[in-house]
Amino acid sequence: MTDQTLAGKTILMSGGSRGIGLAIALRAAADGANIAILAKTDTPHPHLEGTVHSAADRIREAGGQALAIVGDVRNDDDITEAVLKTTGEFGGIDIVVNNASAIDLSGSLDLSPKKYDLMQDVNVRGTFMLSRAAVPLLRESGNPHILSLSPPLNPSPRWLGAHTGYTLSKFGMTMVTLGLAAEFAPDGIAANTLWPRTTIATAAVQNLLGGDRVMAASRTPEIYADAAYLVLTSPSRENTGQSLIVEDVLEESGVTDFSGYAAVPGTPDDRLFPDIFLD
Repeated sequence: MTDQTLAGKTILMSGGSRGIGLAIALRAAADGANIAILAKTDTPHPHLEGTVHSAADRIREAGGQALAIVGDVRNDDDITEAVLKTTGEFGGIDIVVNNASAIDLSGSLDLSPKKYDLMQDVNVRGTFMLSRAAVPLLRESGNPHILSLSPPLNPSPRWLGAHTGYTLSKFGMTMVTLGLAAEFAPDGIAANTLWPRTTIATAAVQNLLGGDRVMAASRTPEIYADAAYLVLTSPSRENTGQSLIVEDVLEESGVTDFSGYAAVPGTPDDRLFPDIFLD
């Protein structure tokens, strides 16, 4: 898509202590980017790897500058503080990555009100509020981007009826992003979504989507990170308002062999587990 790099660019990311968010941060760090991570994991979780502090250490080891911000994307004061701290540390914001996401695939009768509210607050409201708070800074950037890790809108009964609460929150995340793309196009701020064709080997897949069997049939987070890098280095005025697919982005850049991204080396593409929301 572009010959640009992320050297010297500043990214504000929600979540990112582990998994896809951390992989995106490490890919950017290899260019020498500045990455501020707003995440709740201040101390080690008994069942999840990584904290906001260990993620910052890995970013620095990869060649980037890091700012660990302990906070909750559901909290407006934490969002304001994250924007202020990021600007104070790095002088501005060039990119917002809406990575934080809550997931519960329960059916409607089994989904607790608390979990429903959590998904709406993190996925939809968090995406809107963090992006909105950064807009004044993004307007000052030479190539500003908002990237949300959410799927294309696909209101088929297959997905609407599968897990209505979660589907609503992820489609809401996408609608927020596409709305921001239209609203702030005159400012040159790109806003896009990105979603993979296969499951990605993360804690969510391990714990919620099928355990070891699906993990073994997934791709690594690095495929998501490489696609995100291409989006974030593309010209913001030319690449906005799109619901992008990871593999399509890579193919358009000339990458056709995805075998190196298999979580289990040698797994053929036709044995990989398809991600949800895509027909």
